[in-house]
Amino acid sequence: MGQTKTVLGEKVWEALTSVLPITLIVLILCFTIAPVPSDVLLAFLVGAVLLIVGMGLFTLGADTAMLPIGERVGAQMTKSRKLWVVILVSFLIGMIVTISEPDLQVLAGQVPGIPNAVLIGAVAAGVGTFLVVALLRILFQIPLNGLLIVSYLVIFTLTAFAPGDFLAVAFDSGGVTTGPMTVPFIMALGMGVSSTRSDGKAGEDSFGLVALCSVGPVLAVLILSLLYPAAGSYVPAVVPEAGNSRELWGLFAYGLPVYAKEMGTALAPIAAFFAIFQMVSLHLPRKSVLKIVVGLLYTYIGLILFMTGVNVGFLPAGTYLGQQIAALDQRWVLIPIGMLMGWFIVQAEPAVHVLNRQVEELTSGAIPGKAMSTSLSIGVAVSIGLAMLRVLTGISIFVLLVPGYLCAITLSFIVPKIFTAIAFDSGGVASGPMTATFLLPFAMGACEMLGGNVVTDAFGVVAMVAMTPLITIQLLGLVYKRKLRKTAASTAPAPAIPAADDEIIDL
Repeated sequence: MGQTKTVLGEKVWEALTSVLPITLIVLILCFTIAPVPSDVLLAFLVGAVLLIVGMGLFTLGADTAMLPIGERVGAQMTKSRKLWVVILVSFLIGMIVTISEPDLQVLAGQVPGIPNAVLIGAVAAGVGTFLVVALLRILFQIPLNGLLIVSYLVIFTLTAFAPGDFLAVAFDSGGVTTGPMTVPFIMALGMGVSSTRSDGKAGEDSFGLVALCSVGPVLAVLILSLLYPAAGSYVPAVVPEAGNSRELWGLFAYGLPVYAKEMGTALAPIAAFFAIFQMVSLHLPRKSVLKIVVGLLYTYIGLILFMTGVNVGFLPAGTYLGQQIAALDQRWVLIPIGMLMGWFIVQAEPAVHVLNRQVEELTSGAIPGKAMSTSLSIGVAVSIGLAMLRVLTGISIFVLLVPGYLCAITLSFIVPKIFTAIAFDSGGVASGPMTATFLLPFAMGACEMLGGNVVTDAFGVVAMVAMTPLITIQLLGLVYKRKLRKTAASTAPAPAIPAADDEIIDL
């Protein structure tokens, strides 16, 4: 119990240091150029506290439940040496985890021309299909960049036929379906599958699952747009009104049971899947099962607090701030303010911490979490700056996406392969619930105030956040590669990254 309290304290401290910068930025804006009502500000502050505690509990739960489940299920199904078992189980896992992803509900509500059940089912099937492809890639050692090239060629071909209002939403869907529920499970599953291989590339190939699973939702929404040619619509966020402290508490008291039900529905399929797999195949000892059950409970409580804080406190504040700043005479300040928020807000994404830790552990510290974190912050800052430029000018998202993906795929032939896999995983990881519930509403509020088309000009923020880390993380790989050459020239020994083609040293 004492050790659990210590670990929980560490997780909460990590969450505090992650959320505090964006909280301070919002406070500075509120007290200077973008004043907000007191009830909105207080709701934001209460939401920040819930966010910190919830993120701490979630990451603790991910460590003790989600990651062990994914690793053991992945290792066990590959040990069967039956290809049909791998295909069937991985498809079911992709479906179940995606349906459990709360951010997918947000996407479904933005596309009224398609029934929610149809959209969620199609996106889940897309993730399940590409999870099968990703796991087969690990087993048969298929190059990742080849699969990505083919996938994006198909995607950009379909965009020529899809209705314009669906394009930004389709690319956003690839980000929202790789959130706090999906990423830990899928990454752990990849590590479990790769652990059954004994060759030197196994560790490298454990990355890339999130990248491929982000392709499925984009294809699914593009295909559905051809079957349901209806325009998406924007429903403005409701700014909370609380005349006193009791009414303020009422806002959160109303949200807690709502998200408790949603998160219970989200976690139930995963818990049921683990229970069935435990009885049929795993047969873990009682102590291990109890530890996983407790971890699922931590995850459940953490997600309730996290989603309540974000949706009740952060989302309305983001919308209102966007409106206030866009109403200024110097509208261009949206770009630097958005970039500043993007730099810090990626640190508040729960799945980012999971990715950074797994990368550092797999590479024995050769790719430190701090370098990953800085590269992601640079990428997200640039992406939000470009997204704000779109809000101000109305330029098409493809003017930015097409060159960005061409650059990322070109770099994949130059940098060490492990950096390519990590980079494309980072794109899906960075575009999590904090992006969808603060930065996207911020862009929507600004676009609405400027009189733009919210569906075509504000949507796409998540897609931009998912794209830029593909470039920045691979550029990090070039830095390491150059440093290695300098070190080799001076005959100094360099520590090797386990299971990678290239040896890379710590900066």
